[in-house]
Amino acid sequence: MFFVDNSFIVMRKLANSELNRLSLEDYRNASKMPVIIILDNVRSLNNIGSVFRSADAFRVEAIYLCGITARPPHREISKTALGATESVKWKYFEETIQAVNELQKNGYRIVAIEQADDSIMLDKWNPDPEENIAVVFGHEVNGVQDNVVEGADLCVEIPQFGTKHSINIAVSAGMVIWQLFLAYRDFLYEK
Repeated sequence: MFFVDNSFIVMRKLANSELNRLSLEDYRNASKMPVIIILDNVRSLNNIGSVFRSADAFRVEAIYLCGITARPPHREISKTALGATESVKWKYFEETIQAVNELQKNGYRIVAIEQADDSIMLDKWNPDPEENIAVVFGHEVNGVQDNVVEGADLCVEIPQFGTKHSINIAVSAGMVIWQLFLAYRDFLYEK
């Protein structure tokens, strides 16, 4: 409960039936952000499932699973994806650089999410909503592979101010997807 304009406002949690969720068919036909997420050797099945769920929430075009990154169907991925592996398109590549090369040939700008020389801080990055973008998230310990960083068009870094030098991949993906959504939201809302 809070007070606004001399009135008390009581908030109520919405029921699932009030959320106007898309059916699976409507989701598949809905406009998507021209964004592909590349998971470069991500080992945690929970992280993979969480990225699928965030990708569904913001209508990301697809997820490319690379290297040791597990693929659906998998019980542990499904636990966190909550059905998003059925709505979000995905593709597997044995080597991450293969996915990067294919996307670059198709006009995607490759953005590695990594701490690197000349990286742009996430809060300073202004993605161009006219571009197709692929964002690469790396292995939980080793990060994005060196050859992928070298092949990327840009590195974006999430600013950090604590004692650790990394953020969980699922959390990082959520932050980056939100930043992309801010750039693409007019495009999504128009369609």
